[in-house]
Amino acid sequence: MIWDWLRRRPFLIDAVLSAALLAGYVGAAIHHHRDLAVGLLLALAQAGAPLARRFYPMLVLVVVVAASVAWIFVYRDWVFIAPALAVYTVGAHTPRRVSLWATGGALAVLAGPLLWLDHDLLLAGSRLLPLAAAWILGDNLRTRRAYTDELEAKADRLEREREQESRRAAAEEQGRIARELHDVIAHNVSVMVVLAAAGNDVFDREPGRAREALRSIESTGRAALVELRRLLGIVREERSTQYAPQPSLERLPELVEQVRSAGLPTRLEIAGSPRPLPAGIDLSAYRIVQEALTNTLKHADASHATVQVRYDDASVAVEVNDDGRGPNGSTSGGQGLIGMRERVALAGGELVTGARSNGGFAVSARFPLDSAS
Repeated sequence: MIWDWLRRRPFLIDAVLSAALLAGYVGAAIHHHRDLAVGLLLALAQAGAPLARRFYPMLVLVVVVAASVAWIFVYRDWVFIAPALAVYTVGAHTPRRVSLWATGGALAVLAGPLLWLDHDLLLAGSRLLPLAAAWILGDNLRTRRAYTDELEAKADRLEREREQESRRAAAEEQGRIARELHDVIAHNVSVMVVLAAAGNDVFDREPGRAREALRSIESTGRAALVELRRLLGIVREERSTQYAPQPSLERLPELVEQVRSAGLPTRLEIAGSPRPLPAGIDLSAYRIVQEALTNTLKHADASHATVQVRYDDASVAVEVNDDGRGPNGSTSGGQGLIGMRERVALAGGELVTGARSNGGFAVSARFPLDSAS
């Protein structure tokens, strides 16, 4: 706990070191009983320089080495603490190549005065060993600090990427749920409106048909509620509640029957051998048929429609044809067609919409099965 407190106050540590060095060097100068003024000046140079060592490590090394050389010649004495601290600082705060050259230069400058002092090459060299050890310690600290900084930067980068991926996934899920809600509400409400209008037209003349329309409205509304509950359950992440499974092409007969009940004669044609499909393609194909039939009911003024499903080895295709005038009289507008394009694009398929040559409107979508596997 004390070490962590000190680490957050590095300049307090430097101040304590400088005070301790100053006391030691002044004491040594007094001990030698000569040149006290010069000794005080050299003591201030070697003890005061560490206060700036974190900002100007190279300059501090130069000042301390020069003061140490002068100290050797003045007092014929060698005190390695200040030079070792300066070398340590250079190793810890400058690139390795720079600190190596600086430390080598400092050792070379100090070697001559020490050799003059000891007249022994081996002893002079041994006096420089604490400086070499200080550089190794400082360089290791710099390497470890760089490694720690890189790990922290990598962790921050991964966290940002995770947040971005989470936001992207949430946006995609929101878009998917929005399309699902649009499909469910638009189709079922359109069917209910058509059935209500038909029931109202025959309410007085044919009560039986009116009651049949009301029953169809009830069943359509219940189906819509089941779908809405399932989607809202996804939004609220209520995994413990079980709702009906997502629709697939197997439920097309029910969808076609629902459209027939709404007053639009519709025929279902299946070519090829039906087989299990990837869940995303199965749902997208069903939703495209549902959206196309909804547009026919709402906008086309059609008298009949045809739903075709074609299975082959490499793809599955769905097509909805009617004899009406198309959605809003346009081949490109409308939220429904935009949703169809998005669904088909996500599955790597193709979507073609437009007026038929012999009248009416067609929506055709093809999904490749090899890219989905």
